[in-house]
This record gives sequence, structure tokens and C-alpha cells, in this order.
Amino acid sequence: MQRQRGLTLLELLVVLAIIGFASAGIALSLRDGQQTQLDTEAQRLMAHLEAARVSSRTSGVTLTWRGTGDGYTILRPGSKPFKTEQWLYPSTVVSASTNPVVLGPEPIIAPVTLTLSQAGSKPPATQIVRIGTDGLRPFERLP
Repeated sequence: MQRQRGLTLLELLVVLAIIGFASAGIALSLRDGQQTQLDTEAQRLMAHLEAARVSSRTSGVTLTWRGTGDGYTILRPGSKPFKTEQWLYPSTVVSASTNPVVLGPEPIIAPVTLTLSQAGSKPPATQIVRIGTDGLRPFERLP
């Protein structure tokens, strides 16, 4: 009796199917969902707001935050930019309870709530992330 060399067609198809399912699973797990994108933007925005708040307190200069169409800017008095940032994901939209948000040198600022959502999501604003401060505590994610 002769021994068979190589793979049968069935064995080859099974191996290809396993590779296909594994690569599809990896591709789906690496894709950023809308909620993940909003969480990333919220974390980044909170870090920049806190950094500006600390800078304002140490320098004694009032800074203001304003949302722009494609990001946000933090301004010094006289509208000189302290920091200008664009959203990592261009479809991000932000709305503020007060505009501009004043990050003064005082330890207590006015309470602020910022709402981040994705433009063009269907139905509109199905996924949102709210961040804010009561004026005393650092900016944090709100329920």
C-alpha cells in the first residue's frame, strides 16, 4: 500500500475556513465603534480642560474654551490661542451648557456640562458622552 502525500481538498478547505473566521474576528475587534470614538474624545477633552485649568490657576490668567466646527480652542485674554485642537474623529460634535467655558484662576468655576455626539448618526445623537464639573471638582464623565 502506498501512503498518501499532501493534503486532501477537504482538509485544505477546513484550514482556509478557520483562517477566514479568525481574520474576520480580528478585523471586527480592531474597528472603532462610535461609542469608543466618543469615549476617546471625551478622555482627551477632559485632560486638555484640566491642563488649561491648572495652567490658569498657576499663571493667574483666565483662559476660555470654545468649541469650533472641527475641534476646540483654548484662548488667553485678547483671543491669543493657548491651545487649538482638532477632533481625532471628524464627525465629533460638542455642545456646551455655557459657551465659552471660563477656566479662571479661582479654585471654583461655574458648573459646566459638555455633550459629545457623532454627526450623522442614525437616529441623531443615539450615542452621547457627557462630561462636566460642578465647579470645584475636576472634569469627569457624567451619567
